[in-house]
Amino acid sequence: MAGRLEGKVVVITGSTRGIGRAMAEACAAAGATVVVSSRTQSAVDETVIALESSGAKVSGIRCDVAVEADLESLFTHAIETHGHIDVWVNNAGISLGMRRHIDTTTDEMRRIVDVNLIGTMVASYLVVPYFVDRGRGVLINVSGRGGRGDAAAYTAAYAATKAAIMVFTKSLAAEHKSDPISVLAFMPGMVDTDFYGDEMEVSPALADVASNIRVVLDAIGTPIEAVGPALVEAACTVPGEGSGRVHSASDGMRSMLGGFKLMWARMTGRMKPM
Repeated sequence: MAGRLEGKVVVITGSTRGIGRAMAEACAAAGATVVVSSRTQSAVDETVIALESSGAKVSGIRCDVAVEADLESLFTHAIETHGHIDVWVNNAGISLGMRRHIDTTTDEMRRIVDVNLIGTMVASYLVVPYFVDRGRGVLINVSGRGGRGDAAAYTAAYAATKAAIMVFTKSLAAEHKSDPISVLAFMPGMVDTDFYGDEMEVSPALADVASNIRVVLDAIGTPIEAVGPALVEAACTVPGEGSGRVHSASDGMRSMLGGFKLMWARMTGRMKPM
């Protein structure tokens, strides 16, 4: 993988922990200059120091993707610091945890839409014209659970934003099919990070079925080690080719075997009915 992104500048939102951090580390290992971001400046500083210590070319800036001015600052920072942008990854996202939709406040609904969907749309609004004017560029929008239109009980708002991101990405790709840019979707799959760990909020009413998350992760979860290389593969897309394509970090064989594991978990009662 070394050198595949040499000379490229890759901007990744929400890249100081979890999936985003894995993406940043993999792109840096592939030779890219990486621009990281987070809502917390201390997290940005720690990530920059860690990547620099491994020999990476990196910079970072605080950015709340729900704030248009923050996205504009991230965009400007990348160009002014590194001269250009080759790949932009809209990864930042939040979850409301595991709860019924009727237990979600309207403020929480708006926040998850603002971060997951509007943030992706506004960033794309900034980056796509730049790529078109420059004559090349790759935009990658990260989808997730529910992204293919499947049901996602107890994460309804999150899943709705991810489904919308998928449709938005394919629509944007269709709008720019004659331009020398690629607009892609990326599906990391369920990855065992703090997103599903102790920090995940679970409604008291769902406490009995919360253990199902661990069963599913063990059966069909994507190893965090697989996410970065899969993202690098998408980032290496030749601008203008494969636009609208959905890249996945999930392994087909693991998913198939995982399906049998889940079936067995249901039969043995390890996975509780929801």
